[in-house]
Amino acid sequence: MDRSNTQSMGEAIRAFLKESKLEKPLRERQLVSSWESLLGKSIAKATKDIYIKEGILHVHLNSSVIRNELYMLQDEIIRKLNECAGEKIIKKIILK
Repeated sequence: MDRSNTQSMGEAIRAFLKESKLEKPLRERQLVSSWESLLGKSIAKATKDIYIKEGILHVHLNSSVIRNELYMLQDEIIRKLNECAGEKIIKKIILK
């Protein structure tokens, strides 16, 4: 058995995700899942729907007060999310 071309399981999975172009959608899904831990329970409770499409984070809220608060903090939220992802995934946020 030739071991000169061996790699760890993690490396193999990362290579597979990159080749099959699933790496970015997986990171986007992880960001959506981390919404509550990054912004808190009260904001997560006010969030009806959240998704990422073409680098734009779409957030549907049921509270106009929280919507206005998040609007004022957009740049910081984008920075936090991209920092969590380890790369620039979010370019803009649309709050509805």
